[in-house]
Amino acid sequence: MTREQKLDHLLDILRSMESVIVAFSGGVDSTFLAKAAQVALGDRALTVTAVSESYAEGELESAETLARQIGIRHEVVISHEMQNPDYVKNAPDRCYHCKTELVDKLEEIQKKYESQYHYMIYGANLDDVGDFRPGMKAAEGRGVRAPLKEAEMTKADVRELSRRWGLPTWDQPAAACLSSRIPYGTPVTAEALSMIDQAEAFLRSLGFRQVRVRHHEKIARIEVPAEDLGKFFENGANEQVSARLKEIGYTYVTLDLLGYRTGSLNEAIGKSPLLKISVQ
Repeated sequence: MTREQKLDHLLDILRSMESVIVAFSGGVDSTFLAKAAQVALGDRALTVTAVSESYAEGELESAETLARQIGIRHEVVISHEMQNPDYVKNAPDRCYHCKTELVDKLEEIQKKYESQYHYMIYGANLDDVGDFRPGMKAAEGRGVRAPLKEAEMTKADVRELSRRWGLPTWDQPAAACLSSRIPYGTPVTAEALSMIDQAEAFLRSLGFRQVRVRHHEKIARIEVPAEDLGKFFENGANEQVSARLKEIGYTYVTLDLLGYRTGSLNEAIGKSPLLKISVQ
């Protein structure tokens, strides 16, 4: 199918649902899905953003602004995955427990509106299929649908159609919750999430758009695209970054020579007997 055909298919899927609640983080995929839902369903579409310690500072304000720009209804809920020991222990199935909590919150919104919204949907796309994504298993096991995937849309499709629709997220760097920076087996704590959030915010303030600070307890392992590695050695940036991250609480600050790649912490799965995949 062409992109135009995929878009038509997506809108037909959404219209067939009649009314939806969109899990809305404000990232590339969920913003495009929210816009498509607004186009297809108007006021029969509602976006919901779940906020917790793993949601970076400033992202809620961004999501609220995007919802206003799209012209779609928006609500905020507080999620409590940090109260779940199975999430905090940070096994490879961590995302399963996070997504389960999110679906619980979406169902509460459904009940609040007395089932006025027939379906819950989220922004998984075709490129997500085949990757290790226990969160997708949790969502789909609870009946949450992924219209972008159903319409066979890839990330490239989403970005290009977002650009055509004038969405500011079309070239936004890939995003993921802050917990994804913590190696499996290391417990997720509010302190660690805060350190990661502050460190990445500082790096973005220096002009690094795509950045991850992988949290190895007292070691910060920084990932940026390979073409940006040299920027750390211009105008004393390396000294600024080292000093600031040590203020935040890190003892050592390192730069990953392979550069940024999504899901780099999944590289450890299968290499340690402590990191066996077990998704319910």
